[in-house]
This record gives sequence, C-alpha cells and structure tokens, in this order.
Amino acid sequence: QVQLVESGGGSVQSGGSLRLSCAVSLNTYSRYCMGWFRQSPGKGREGVAGRSSEGTTTYADSVKGRFTISQDNAKNTLYLQMNSLKPEDTAMYYCAAVVGTVWPCMRAYHSGGYIYPEDFAYWGQGTQVTVSS
Repeated sequence: QVQLVESGGGSVQSGGSLRLSCAVSLNTYSRYCMGWFRQSPGKGREGVAGRSSEGTTTYADSVKGRFTISQDNAKNTLYLQMNSLKPEDTAMYYCAAVVGTVWPCMRAYHSGGYIYPEDFAYWGQGTQVTVSS
C-alpha cells in the first residue's frame, strides 16, 4: 500500500508562487510513475505534471514553463513548484502514484503531456490552491 500526503496549498495573488509537497515512500519500488493532478468544481480531474522513476518528466500544455515537478528521494517527497500562477490555476491539487511500471508517464510523454488519471492507483487527499486576480 502506498500512502501519499500533500501539503503546501494556500491562497496567493496572480503572478505569485507556491510549492506543493507530497510525502510518499517508494523506496521498495524500482519502477513507478508519479503525478500531480488538479480538479476545480464542475470539472474533471486534469493531469498537470508527471515524473517517472527514470526521471522522465511531462507537463500539461497549460502549465509548461510555469510549473516544475521534482523529487527528493532522501526526503521521500515529490514537489510541484508553481510560478506565475493564474486565477485559472485555482483548484484542489492531488498527488498520485502507480508502482511497478513507468508506462503512465511514458504514455503521457508521448501524448503531448496528457496524463491519464485512470492510470494511477494511489491518491492523496488533496491540497487547495486559490489564486486571486
């Protein structure tokens, strides 16, 4: 069982920055794919960024150049650095993982950054990000 706990959400003004953290232990797995997703009221869950155990990263077009996904294995933490935030970035942000394979990350990479939520088995509870204009 993989447990994920997000933190770092909050309220910022347009143009500001936030860094989300996801505490997760994947030390027993050699292959995995992790992702950040977001969901706003009335909308479906949207993949934002993904990172495989091999270091491959992928981003949705809407956040390319503004968001950066990274991982600190020593701290068992996945990060999402969000810069130049816009009101449309307002959403609940979720960390997710799938283990034993890197396929979801590779599929996203070869799909122009579209990350499929149904590919991920484990999810955190989410952290709210609100961007005001």
